[in-house]
Amino acid sequence: MNDSPADKGANVTQTLFASRRKLYLRFAQGTFQNWRIALVVLSQVVFFGLPWLTWGGRQALLFDLGARKFYLFGVVFWPQDIIYLTALLIISAYSLFLFTAVAGRVWCGYACPQTVYTELLMWIERAIEGSRNARMKLDAAPWSVNKVARKLIKHILWVIVALWTGITFVGYFTPIRELMTELPFGLSGWELFWILLYGGMVYILAGWLREQVCKYMCPYARFQSAMFDRDTMIITYDAGRGEPRGARGRKVDLKNAQLGHCVDCGLCVQVCPTGIDIRGGLQYECIGCAACVDACDGVMKKMDYPKGLIRYTTENALASGYSRKEVLKRVLRPRTLFYTVLLLVIVVGVAVSLWARNPLKVDVLRDRGAMAREAAPGVIENVYRMQIMNTEERAHQFVIEVTGLPGIEVGELEQPISVDGASARMVPLSARFKLPRDGWEAGMYPIVFTIRAEDDKALRREEKSTFMVPKE
Repeated sequence: MNDSPADKGANVTQTLFASRRKLYLRFAQGTFQNWRIALVVLSQVVFFGLPWLTWGGRQALLFDLGARKFYLFGVVFWPQDIIYLTALLIISAYSLFLFTAVAGRVWCGYACPQTVYTELLMWIERAIEGSRNARMKLDAAPWSVNKVARKLIKHILWVIVALWTGITFVGYFTPIRELMTELPFGLSGWELFWILLYGGMVYILAGWLREQVCKYMCPYARFQSAMFDRDTMIITYDAGRGEPRGARGRKVDLKNAQLGHCVDCGLCVQVCPTGIDIRGGLQYECIGCAACVDACDGVMKKMDYPKGLIRYTTENALASGYSRKEVLKRVLRPRTLFYTVLLLVIVVGVAVSLWARNPLKVDVLRDRGAMAREAAPGVIENVYRMQIMNTEERAHQFVIEVTGLPGIEVGELEQPISVDGASARMVPLSARFKLPRDGWEAGMYPIVFTIRAEDDKALRREEKSTFMVPKE
């Protein structure tokens, strides 16, 4: 039986992958764009500048993985301080929840490294290849000396920025002054690997993929809706004011022409880093950069219309016509208050913990090879290994004492013990206990080692251990 024309038309093949359409972004000018530029500059000044700061004769910020020490200005963190890293991650997570609940994807639009480096490389592209129209003409034109030269210069500058970014990143883990003297052939394999990896990611993700990272690779776009509600500040198009849209002159009577304020110029789409049309409603691809707000406000100003056709507002405000003051009042709602209080509690707790942090850390381990021995007639000796960690930047002289059993004392040990600043020292020692004449019951007895600095009475630590009395 032959298929009918209708049946033939129903057999349609569809692809599940939409091929990429290259975006030619127009440069937006306005308040929010100025904020973005300021944050790009500030973040890069901090990122590229911090490794070069010195503190007490060393790099101020250094994550020395080999020595297992993290230097943060005047504070030294050791592996035992991993709780602070955990606290930092928790603070970052709750900060993201709070900012998202209040102002949507403000992190993505202004401070995300993908956004920052994309913006940075696009500035280079714009400087070399020209404005949006010039770039479109250049790409459409046949290959020529001019086109090859511009493309080559652009990519050379991109590679330079990417490699310098990779070098700076590794400079947080290897002292950057040493790293610079080792370039290019004195680098270790791991240093070279991370420079190329991090630099390559900047070049590929920010230079080539751009909006594809935000749309398809970043998980934040997928779960952001769980942190939104109808009182979250988002970038929205006021359809009630803008529709019906259409082109017109400045002096056209909108009432007679039955037109809204949107002139359908398309600038909001041309400046969007992810290429969406915000007039279609809230979309997960929107990164909250507000470039469309700046572009639309510029058009509204030229047309003598009120600004804010596209603006930061909330769904409730748009539906109910809230004033700006009413919108700001609804920022303080149960969700944001909960995040704020919880965040403050964690931050204060971490700050108090850091302020009260004891820079002396001690670990005591029993020597498993010699549990107990008779050092002299009637004298029992236990052997220990004590690690003394001085996390301060200056050296200290330490004295070790032991208590817990009558007459117990530290065995032969040259005291005081010197430990350099921001360093650790392993000290083998023993504790000796003279048995009473009437004997002593065999077993494990709790004792306490006290370690104190001779030059700083506040620097003191007590560590519990056990003392073994063997059977006679």
